[in-house]
Amino acid sequence: MKRHVLEAWLLLLYFEYVMRFRQFKELPRILREHPVKPVRPEEQAPNEALCHAMDLACVFYFKQVLCLQRSAATTLLLRRYGWEVEMVIGAQLVPYRSHAWCELDGVVVNDKPYITEIYAVLERC
Repeated sequence: MKRHVLEAWLLLLYFEYVMRFRQFKELPRILREHPVKPVRPEEQAPNEALCHAMDLACVFYFKQVLCLQRSAATTLLLRRYGWEVEMVIGAQLVPYRSHAWCELDGVVVNDKPYITEIYAVLERC
């Protein structure tokens, strides 16, 4: 578990750098370039445990974690352990808000399950 939390924390730091010093279009490109890593079933960590590790990493992060940063990091973490997950970016028009979350087989894994009813999908990566 400690290893997963450390790995999640480092991914948060990586995406902090990407979001601060690179263009926005780099973030989806990075996610598309990291396909799901094939792993044997006995090596595949449960997706719930990995999402919990990300939750803990967010608690220990040195500043507030944005949903885009967290979802991008969660996507990479889950893909490293063989999960076919997508990051979804959505928007709500009135009042205007945007949000990002992760889906595994169309099911939200790192946010509230009804989030898809609030936001219209803009992009999947």
